[in-house]
Amino acid sequence: MFIQTEATPNPATLKFLPGRIVMGSGTLDLRDADDAARSPLAQRLFGVSGVSGVFLGSDFITVTKSEGEWPHLKPAILGAIMEHFMSGAPVLAENSAADIEEEGEFFAPEDAETVDTIKDLLETRIRPAVAGDGGDITFRGYRDGTVYLVMKGACSGCPSSTATLKHGIQNLLRHFLPEVREVESV
Repeated sequence: MFIQTEATPNPATLKFLPGRIVMGSGTLDLRDADDAARSPLAQRLFGVSGVSGVFLGSDFITVTKSEGEWPHLKPAILGAIMEHFMSGAPVLAENSAADIEEEGEFFAPEDAETVDTIKDLLETRIRPAVAGDGGDITFRGYRDGTVYLVMKGACSGCPSSTATLKHGIQNLLRHFLPEVREVESV
């Protein structure tokens, strides 16, 4: 098994590509070891000293560190990923599900058409680009011209995420939907 690694815009996060499907559908963003019970793979990764976050995408895993240097952490993380996939253990624990995007959404019924367009743009134009950087972005709500989004994986806590939101995503949404005034992260 050969696992590729890629840098992300977030210096505290590294993207690992195991060359196989990680999550068949959805994503899973685990911010601490207590959450890791949802995934045997994440449990192994949180077992590596210095790991503070694990994000599981369609065909990638991003790992966020709280301490240590990548040259020291990377071999242990690669070993944990390889050990997991070679064991045949499932990525998700039984009775565990991927994050559900619609959970906790808010918007006025009269804005449903605008929200559908926002979600379509997120799905077709924004999420693929963000996944390329080892993260994900999901819709949370829309109110009074403001779009509320959730940044996950490498995007969560990334120094350039504000620029991504304000200059990239906000400009794209404004281009297609003049009623959008701003984009906020929640």
